[in-house]
Amino acid sequence: MHLLPTPDDYSSPRSSSPPPSSYTSIPSGIQDQLLEVTVVGCNNLKDTKWISRQDPYVCVEYANTKFRTRTCTDGHKNPTFREKFVFSLFEGLRELSVNVWNSNTLSKDDFIGSGRVQLQKVLSQGYDDAAWTLQCNRGRSAGEVKLILHYANVKSAKSGGKPMPGHAPTAPPYVAPAAYHAPPYTTPPPPSAAPYHPTASYPPSPFPSYPAPPAHSSVYPPSPYPPPPQPTAYFPQPYPPAAYPLHTYPPPPQGSPYYPAGYCSGTYPPPY
Repeated sequence: MHLLPTPDDYSSPRSSSPPPSSYTSIPSGIQDQLLEVTVVGCNNLKDTKWISRQDPYVCVEYANTKFRTRTCTDGHKNPTFREKFVFSLFEGLRELSVNVWNSNTLSKDDFIGSGRVQLQKVLSQGYDDAAWTLQCNRGRSAGEVKLILHYANVKSAKSGGKPMPGHAPTAPPYVAPAAYHAPPYTTPPPPSAAPYHPTASYPPSPFPSYPAPPAHSSVYPPSPYPPPPQPTAYFPQPYPPAAYPLHTYPPPPQGSPYYPAGYCSGTYPPPY
């Protein structure tokens, strides 16, 4: 019976121990060197939920060192992690294992799939960027996990210690551009003393020319008559204007049309 690792085995990094002697040996020189593993994400994972969306996370194991990514809430079939872990290498151990789980709050986490990642390419070329297939308990495909592996201490005797083909070369050293120096200021050349030659003029007109008119009208004799008066638009009004008839105040009493004329007519109050 095949036993799967439980999520409790992938909590925090543990102390590493030498691998079993059953692993095939690879070229020496990687003992205690560092291998960077970046978990980019997963594609087309097996769906373990019937109604809601699953919350996947990834567990990476090399020898006895184990790391766990954060839970991608509602990541469902295509979660994204972009988390980097660093492993210490052992002589002879050339693969690491990957397990993907679905996080549950009220029940045990669901196993989605697992896979094995071979390290031959990254140990020989220094860089490996690929997607690795995952399998479920029944051996069927459960999606894939995308990993970026980087091994910085790869060297080749044939290349004289330079990175092997396929490894990202280092950038050339920065060289500051030469400073710009402006030429010294010189006085402008003196203007040319050559005479100005006008362009060719138009041919003379065949018509006779007339004298120019006088600059002012002083050639005409002054008029012996005074200028006529200018008509006005309004007639002048006498000043001061005629006074209005003055009225006394208070006005004299008037006879009332409602009482017959008689003694003390029109006065109020009547005398006693």
